[in-house]
Amino acid sequence: MLLKWHGHSCFSLICGTRIMLIDPFDEGVGYSLPSIEPDIIVESHQHHDHNAHDRFNNDYTLIREPGNHEAFGFTVKGYETFHDELQGSKRGSNIVFDVTTPDGFRVVHCGDLGHVPATEILQKLSEPDVLLIPVGGVYTVDSSTAWKIAKAIEPSFIIPMHYKTPALNFNLDAVDSFISGRKFERLESLSLESKSYGEAKIVLLEYA
Repeated sequence: MLLKWHGHSCFSLICGTRIMLIDPFDEGVGYSLPSIEPDIIVESHQHHDHNAHDRFNNDYTLIREPGNHEAFGFTVKGYETFHDELQGSKRGSNIVFDVTTPDGFRVVHCGDLGHVPATEILQKLSEPDVLLIPVGGVYTVDSSTAWKIAKAIEPSFIIPMHYKTPALNFNLDAVDSFISGRKFERLESLSLESKSYGEAKIVLLEYA
């Protein structure tokens, strides 16, 4: 599995010839739109910086509902959560997706999660290979809450997302407080060929 970050909360999961794209954004966000033809597009919620599937003209399977889904060898489990700490009263609902790739890796994408999920959901999400989690606050959990969630889930790799970069057109907190005092690695992409065990590794991806 090859994992690429396109900026904000948008990632592509590439397995062989198949591509899953998660939370595509529109032109207003500031990053360049991904130049790919995805087989599957997954959207955590219907805000413009996460739901721009209409920017892609090829045939694809669209997944934007909670529940169980399968397409092109990917298994997707969606858990309904909230975009804020007040049960969605400020910003609505959000879906946390637990994706199993055709080659057997689990990737949890938290979307615009705004609170610590219920213990039952955290248990179902536990011990994935990769956790993609927002850390920029303002519209999602902040860095300290993101760490609480990461510790509860215990992934092999933690990849922060949805934070301020020079390309982003609106204000969020930077990633600095999330990585402060912790070891991390910067990579252009994350390639997994075998399972990794032990202490979680923090990876900062460069946006493509």
